[in-house]
Amino acid sequence: MNFLAHIYLSGDNPLITIGNFMADGIKGRRYEKQPKDIQIGILLHREIDTFTDAHPTVRLSTKRLHKNYSHYSGVIVDILYDHFLAKNWSQYSNTPLDLYVANFYDSLKTNFELLPLRIQKMMPYMIADNWLLSYAQIEGIQKVLNGMNHRTNNISGMNSATNELQEFYDDFEDEFTIFFEELRVFSNKKLTALQHMYALQ
Repeated sequence: MNFLAHIYLSGDNPLITIGNFMADGIKGRRYEKQPKDIQIGILLHREIDTFTDAHPTVRLSTKRLHKNYSHYSGVIVDILYDHFLAKNWSQYSNTPLDLYVANFYDSLKTNFELLPLRIQKMMPYMIADNWLLSYAQIEGIQKVLNGMNHRTNNISGMNSATNELQEFYDDFEDEFTIFFEELRVFSNKKLTALQHMYALQ
């Protein structure tokens, strides 16, 4: 899953949310140096990624892209699924998306010193271009894919994936909806288990 889904699946604790958001920048056991709530977020992120990568519905989505994008298909599906989460946000949250992401950006600013350097450098661009809110529009997804393609030195061709998004839009949306319901249940259980485990330490 991409940024918005990871943030959403973290619950209401700001530090767990930040840990989940920044987890890709924390390798191995280095998470153990972080505050406990950050650690929970990082471990939750890893559980979500493992569940997602092995899920048969997600594999249906990636298979549709594999011919044109090979091993980048999974990254593309993560981004496309964030589009459907943002587009259908009112089905998942009572807080409007613009307010939700503004609150998250405020939390990033408040906890700036806890963020890895890579995230600290990325954050101003993320906020200025309002990445999370932009996911709701295909134009926003196009910008994300353009950036990802640029970071692969234009090898991946990911900037063309909005063609498949539009061609198979209903299929991708149906797959997201089915998968995300299962992911929400899984994430809630894992989050509760992690919080219980850390409370006993």
